[in-house]
Amino acid sequence: MALLAAPLSQAHALMPPEAPLPWSQPASRADCPDADGYLWLPLDTGDVCLRYFASAGLQGADTAIVYFTGDRDRLLNTPPAQIPANTAQAQTAAMDAFARQAGLPVVMLARPGTYGSSGDHRLRRRLVEEFVPLAAGVDLLQRRHGIRHLVLWGHSGGATAVAALLTLGRQGVRCAVMTSPAFDYLERWRMNRTVGGPAPSVARGQVLARAMYDPLAHVAGVAADPARAVHVMGDPRDKVTPFVLQAEFVQALQAAGHRAQMHQAQAAPPMFHNLREQAGLRQAAACARGG
Repeated sequence: MALLAAPLSQAHALMPPEAPLPWSQPASRADCPDADGYLWLPLDTGDVCLRYFASAGLQGADTAIVYFTGDRDRLLNTPPAQIPANTAQAQTAAMDAFARQAGLPVVMLARPGTYGSSGDHRLRRRLVEEFVPLAAGVDLLQRRHGIRHLVLWGHSGGATAVAALLTLGRQGVRCAVMTSPAFDYLERWRMNRTVGGPAPSVARGQVLARAMYDPLAHVAGVAADPARAVHVMGDPRDKVTPFVLQAEFVQALQAAGHRAQMHQAQAAPPMFHNLREQAGLRQAAACARGG
């Protein structure tokens, strides 16, 4: 969706970096200044304010990693002051640590409804509510900071967001790295019920799936780019996002002529969902360097 033309507002007071970030709030221009760390997006589907937290060295970077966290639904009923690392200060420090490991700048773009971004995280995996705002946010982030090349990295629901951005035709991505992404939601939940993984009731799942955007069903929208590498990583024992569906997404990309690889990785028990030893970050850094 295109940004609507709108005059820039006067800069508003910035949130103190140590203040708890708000969750699940509507977009407010008064709380979204034209400043680093904030992205005001007057989309034709409604106003959005996304927060981002960047390591040093982002401005004018030749290559930067843009990171999307996994789902945070278990935190939705937690007071913001009690959510771990829920400050700009803490998130920026985390990105500085990632950047030291990766050897290039890293920025976390907060998904709608989380870590200060406007929206409702309960409406994740929706096109209008999540994926369109994130696509516009990446556009503005890249323009504002003059970043030449992007590496997109996401985990779990954040990895599904990376896949969605590709299917929406995003170009100029050097690498896309997805760890433990979710696809084919009805089949995912059916499989999860057999292994004790997370799944709604059958009836509720059918309602949710109709409202959600599944990147696996939209591979035709991925832009051709022989220079782009796509890496999907998962543990075959994953009880949250089945490995076989991740492999199906890779196979669909390959069949469409894209450079895509499926990697088996080790994840932590008992759910085997969160990969060990920063596997996603290491892959993103290696891919950025041409590996």
